Amino acid sequence: MSKPSVAPASGTRDFLPADMQRRLDAFRIVRAAFEQHGFLPFDTPCFERLETLTGKYGDEGEKLIFKILKRGEALDRAEDGELADMALRYDLTVPTMRAVTANRHKLPRIFKRYQMAPVWRADRPGKGRFREFYQCDVDIVGSPSTLADIEVLSAMTAAIAGLSFTGYEIRLNSRKVLKGMMTAYDVPEALHGGAVTALDKLDKIGIDKLPEEFATQGLPPEVATPLVADLARADFAALLADKLAALPTGAAGLAEVAEIVGALGDRLVGGSIRFDPLLARGLDYYTGAIFEFVTPTYGGSIAGGGRYDGLTKLFGGKEEPVCGGSLGIERILMLTEQATTEVAGPTAYVTVWDADARTTALDLVRAIRAAGASAEVDLVGGKIGGQMKLAAERHCRFALIQGPDDRAAGVVQVKALGTGEQTAVPLAEVPGFLVSGT
Repeated sequence: MSKPSVAPASGTRDFLPADMQRRLDAFRIVRAAFEQHGFLPFDTPCFERLETLTGKYGDEGEKLIFKILKRGEALDRAEDGELADMALRYDLTVPTMRAVTANRHKLPRIFKRYQMAPVWRADRPGKGRFREFYQCDVDIVGSPSTLADIEVLSAMTAAIAGLSFTGYEIRLNSRKVLKGMMTAYDVPEALHGGAVTALDKLDKIGIDKLPEEFATQGLPPEVATPLVADLARADFAALLADKLAALPTGAAGLAEVAEIVGALGDRLVGGSIRFDPLLARGLDYYTGAIFEFVTPTYGGSIAGGGRYDGLTKLFGGKEEPVCGGSLGIERILMLTEQATTEVAGPTAYVTVWDADARTTALDLVRAIRAAGASAEVDLVGGKIGGQMKLAAERHCRFALIQGPDDRAAGVVQVKALGTGEQTAVPLAEVPGFLVSGT
């Protein structure tokens, strides 16, 4: 039998303590920013019925859904007795809309939700691209106002600021602008989706390859050629605005964009926002404003989102206005990662002088924990020098030593491992001394 690989599955990672502590710190910062903006915690199962996920992500996204083929002997079956196909969730948005629809009667009329959880995509792994990764989402259900879009962006920018990430740009557009563009350039309505899919690839393929992509999506040359020619112009945004002025849907999209830019433009800390008429975001469910956060130090987006007013209707509920966004927390962590990250160990390491000192050591550990500090007791024994070495390896801040003379005097030697400074502290006062010293 061959030796099994101990490497994690392709596209996944193991997180050692230093990595995990850094991630938990980031999640804490993001959670605080979201809650400060009035968003409430929310969660859904890691896997869904396949029918819940399909038809929501476009042709490209559909290919990346992780299907669950085998589930052991006890297989879930639908109500009609047929085998129910399952899949790992592709994102947090679609499962949320399913759950909101199922529980709408239990939720407030305006529901603000946040969720931080893993998702899975059968993608090709690469730098900053994984098959299992976390998303940090916010959504507002029930408000058609542009103020909701602004509030979503405000929460996301506050989270990014809390993570000390700067230099980003928010590219903003509206699906209404894109729909108006399709009309203005005589793209047949049946080909709107394919044309938007092609535009979504523009950053990757470049303007020179766009005619080929349009042809793949079925656009005739007489439609694609003038559109590509105008897209290559430096003043395309102004040109498009003129064309959309007489088209109600396109004009409404431009007004949305202008209101959002006006509300946020001068108030962003560490970032900027601009109208990008070519931003498409290929997911099928978007209906209004759409956005992506990009940075010069990374080739892709670090966050994105938009408005998707019709998604709840797909689950049998009434059509509700919804907008939301998702932080690419994995990419942000990768971009802000320092060369070395030191593990923060327990506050105190309580050494055990001998077998007779075990009870006192355990009581001391309990007292320190009860006071609100972290502590652990030595688990190896032996010479105090060896125990001190373990305390350093565990990245503890203080090592506590009580030899026979200290025990007789009722004191504990508290040694700061960073400086080497040592203080004799009365036994009963050790927990307070450690808490005040942290």
